[in-house]
Amino acid sequence: MASKPEHGPGESVRPKGDYDQGSNETPPEYANGIVQDENTYAYDDSRKLGVTGAVFLILNKMIGTGIFSTPSGIFAATGSVGVSLMLWVIGGVLTFAGLSVFLEFGLAIPRSGGEKNYLERVYRHPKYVATCVLASQMILLGFSSGNSLAFGRYVLFASGSTAPDGWAARGIAVACVTFAIGLHATLPKWGIRLFNVLGVFKVAILVFIVFSGFAALAGHRKVPNPHNFDNAFHFGKGEGYGGGGAYAYSTALLRIIYSYKGWENANYVVGELKNPRKTLAVAAPIAIGGVTILYVLANVAYFAAISKEDLATSEVIVAGVFFKNVFGDSAGARSLPAFVALSNLGNVLAVSFAHARLNQEFAKEGLLPFSRFWASNKPFNAPATALFLHWIVTVIVLLAPPAGPAYNFIVDLYTYPGAWINGFVTAGLIYLHYSKKERWESPWHTYLPIALLYLAANIFLAIVPFIPPDGDWNADGYPYYVFPVVGVGVLLLGIVYWVGWTKVWPKIGGYKIVAQRHVDGEGVEHIRYVKVYTKFE
Repeated sequence: MASKPEHGPGESVRPKGDYDQGSNETPPEYANGIVQDENTYAYDDSRKLGVTGAVFLILNKMIGTGIFSTPSGIFAATGSVGVSLMLWVIGGVLTFAGLSVFLEFGLAIPRSGGEKNYLERVYRHPKYVATCVLASQMILLGFSSGNSLAFGRYVLFASGSTAPDGWAARGIAVACVTFAIGLHATLPKWGIRLFNVLGVFKVAILVFIVFSGFAALAGHRKVPNPHNFDNAFHFGKGEGYGGGGAYAYSTALLRIIYSYKGWENANYVVGELKNPRKTLAVAAPIAIGGVTILYVLANVAYFAAISKEDLATSEVIVAGVFFKNVFGDSAGARSLPAFVALSNLGNVLAVSFAHARLNQEFAKEGLLPFSRFWASNKPFNAPATALFLHWIVTVIVLLAPPAGPAYNFIVDLYTYPGAWINGFVTAGLIYLHYSKKERWESPWHTYLPIALLYLAANIFLAIVPFIPPDGDWNADGYPYYVFPVVGVGVLLLGIVYWVGWTKVWPKIGGYKIVAQRHVDGEGVEHIRYVKVYTKFE
């Protein structure tokens, strides 16, 4: 049972002093403040995730659109079969390096919110500026648009349509994300059950692709041998692939990072894990290790059955082309892409589940306009309003670009700002290790070479997209610099918002809303919103 709040809405409260936000201490009180509301967040054990649930949460986020779609763009960027496969291995290595960084933070700070908690621990001054930058990225760019669009494309492909990602695919995508949001908001237990089931399903699909690839290598194909493994490390240039330079390699690695993205998913919902330290430490390595092996073998399968020209131009429906080349154009073969669509649905379910919790964490801090609304768990003890916020942004990103190829742009825009955020998180961990005054302790330790490797990779991914490609600057239908400029712009918007939220509005309005959070003796979290009149400060 939640403890009774010491003050009800509308009661004046006086300052007691500083306290540790999110701790078991009683929140401070303000003589010039009025308690407007207090929310309680408690989840019974039946709603919490164990090791198995956490594994599937990570699997569902990692295995989504990426491995079934991005191999096309990665080969097109490099023009080399061998280098493409090496980049997928490098992506796995970088993912394990990132996991080590996030495990150290997550086991030391076992609270929901992921990077939000880690940035706040390191970059404490100016207060909340790092949180506002992260909020800007996660709310405006933390969408499910790429996976929803892939769902629409694969549904159309399974039906026999060859239409590109136009309005039909986007309409199906909107229906997909609406279903996911509605399920999590109204039947949260069933949302968890469904993405667990789809987690098993999508692993089975990947295993099926891997073994089908072995069959293709043995000659069981409906198309001639593409001979992709002859002189595999040759840098070729043909229709739609090769010759992109450093820019092409950075975008290729960025898209691989997108395919691996999701390994940090459990860090966002630590508050809803059973025995979070043990669950996180066991589930994340199991999920990431299995996914890395499956990803590399799936790419071998694609190269065994798809010609270079077809692979480079297949875009989002790589797996669909693979099934057609291995099994023919029968009704049974056409139904296989429908299974990939279900895999994409599982990804949308996992992303919306985790990102809504992060949106809610921002609202709990009072960072968002109408924070009490966005932080609410009413009426089904699920973050329905935070889920709705995720739905709004996803639908806007789906419908705003003009008709035409949008998938690669959405993927790049979604992934790119994360390189900056992960870079700052990693640099912060290195600082904590070598600053004695911080007194940093964690059950997990990340060795310096691992942290430096991950930091260097993120610096590379953050800087190189600004370097012009060797070929056409508008090869994807938009200038090469659009997604890095928009990505950095969104991060800078967070700083602008911080200035308005902490400096401008309190002066204009004469008050600020302070969110106080504490955990009582029974482990129940309380958020109190206090209206503090700044003219008295």
